[in-house]
Amino acid sequence: MTLFTVALNNLRRRKARAAFLVAGLLIGVCTVVALISLTQSMTGQTKANLQSFGANIVVTPKAEDVALSYGGMSVGGLSVGKQAIPQDDLAAIESIPSREDVSVIAPELVGPVQVNGRRALLLGVDLDKQFKLKRWWSVGAGRAPADEREIIVGAAAARTLGLLMGDYVRIGSEKFMVTGILRETGSQDDSLLIVDLGAAQRILDQPGTVTLVEVAALYADSPVQRIADEIQAALPNTKVTAMQEAVKSREHAVDQFKKFTYAIVGVVVAIEALVVFLTVMGSVSERTHEIGVFRAIGFRQVHITRLILIEAVVASTLAGVLGYFAGMGTTYAVLPLVADSAEVAWAPLVGLVAIVLAVGIGGLASLYPALHAGKLDPTEALRAL
Repeated sequence: MTLFTVALNNLRRRKARAAFLVAGLLIGVCTVVALISLTQSMTGQTKANLQSFGANIVVTPKAEDVALSYGGMSVGGLSVGKQAIPQDDLAAIESIPSREDVSVIAPELVGPVQVNGRRALLLGVDLDKQFKLKRWWSVGAGRAPADEREIIVGAAAARTLGLLMGDYVRIGSEKFMVTGILRETGSQDDSLLIVDLGAAQRILDQPGTVTLVEVAALYADSPVQRIADEIQAALPNTKVTAMQEAVKSREHAVDQFKKFTYAIVGVVVAIEALVVFLTVMGSVSERTHEIGVFRAIGFRQVHITRLILIEAVVASTLAGVLGYFAGMGTTYAVLPLVADSAEVAWAPLVGLVAIVLAVGIGGLASLYPALHAGKLDPTEALRAL
């Protein structure tokens, strides 16, 4: 009969104690697996959400003298109406090595116009790309333009120019119908007249050109600065600026979320280690006479220590396997409640980590009780028999 067989028999004979040990570890492993899985799933969604809110790379014409501030950020080197980027050159961005890590390429043309006797700022955009880039844009009244003869107006511009949904407005030689008013954004967007890029190029007499290009890079998969460098190489006659502050703030938010989760995991692991220690220590105290019998029939100190450790490792392994599946089940149940569109990040590696973690906690927390059991004096243990 081996020590392993003796350990299994001991666990079978003490089902309640073994079940308590497995349940204690199982709850801890389940909690850790669920937290890690939820973090991975929600981190993926958080990154996708964060990187979808605005550009993190801006492409402007090369210039040394005049800077333009647009959208609350200085994009540098731009004189409206004097410098421009040929629209055809933007095709070069499609060929950069990291193209798959770029979600939106939004060309824009900005220029001053006269509307109802007042000066205003006209923004020509690819409407589909612009609304995808600027998820905070919301048409409070009406709808987004459907063709080149329609326009949406920023809230401040609508008030200043006296424009309402359904009005017609003439800009240069073009006549547009106001199909919507943007909700207040608290940015320069509130003062814009927004039309299709082609219409803006005709009005501003800049056919085939754009003023700047806003790029949304998927920083989760490829460094934004590397993508910016690739765009710069593809468009050598432009200035490409990576908005490092925006990127770093987004990454910081994600990192803080991870750190908070790992801190909770650390607390759970510490509590589980204490539970295992107290359980095994109590078991050793209850089995003093049994240990004395083992010593009397020839078991040495090392055999007793190994026996206790084997029992703990077997129970921990079972708890790790069951805890992993329980944790993934918890993730499936909880994730829809906290993140509607996130998908469960099913990672078999987490299962291996769960088993190793359970065995590690069980083994280390049982080490002192096992050593204590091995050092028990057999004569003292047998005296009460």
